[in-house]
Amino acid sequence: MKQYWYVFCQDELLLFKNGDQLEVPYSEEPPVKVEPWTTVVKPEEGYSAISISSPVIENEKQKMYALRASYYVLPEEHYLKAGKCRELLFWDQNNKYCGCCGGPMKFNSPISKKCTMCGKEIWPNVAVATICLIQKEDQIFMVRAHNFRGRHFGLVAGFVETGETLEECVAREAFEETGIKVKNIKYFESQPWPYPCGLMVGFTAEYESGEIVLQKSELAEGGWFSKATLPEALPQELSIARRLIDYWLDKQK
Repeated sequence: MKQYWYVFCQDELLLFKNGDQLEVPYSEEPPVKVEPWTTVVKPEEGYSAISISSPVIENEKQKMYALRASYYVLPEEHYLKAGKCRELLFWDQNNKYCGCCGGPMKFNSPISKKCTMCGKEIWPNVAVATICLIQKEDQIFMVRAHNFRGRHFGLVAGFVETGETLEECVAREAFEETGIKVKNIKYFESQPWPYPCGLMVGFTAEYESGEIVLQKSELAEGGWFSKATLPEALPQELSIARRLIDYWLDKQK
């Protein structure tokens, strides 16, 4: 039976050329040689994930494509499935042995493993982070982190800590990174973020009080921007950060 094959070499995905289109391989047999030691994961019926140690040599029919960039050439359904496959392959690579007894871990279901010695069962860990569009009258707060490329600006974001709610994380990260307090925190939407195993949860909030004091260890720049003064380099279209900004821009019309 034919199925989709998501073949990864680290963060690069093997795609086939079909005219001007790039597609995920769809066939009965895998598009690469599967050795006894090759990692093959079957997350759901109809598609499999394969991890290879060396990239496929590109030719007129095949191309290795970065997962993030694949968002712009694949249907969203295939991009999301590719992300899930990449996360499972990453999880498998980092969970070969049991954390309790050291025994070998084997897949017990498409998304779980069980220790062959003590029976401990584990599931993939997801790193949850919040990201927030902070509004003040006709402006939003944007930041440029030290690890951002070029002059790209984004929104305040950070990982959820043990014992706190998502809303508490939004308020804490806003204060820690910018020195300002926020109010009226409202859920926007969420997004799987397979780089390598994240879940981004988007919020909007309003400025309450405080002066800007940037967290210099993480941020290079930050401040208030109106529609007319937005930075030229905004977050990429695939990100929830961009969706939040576009949502706000639509409200400014």
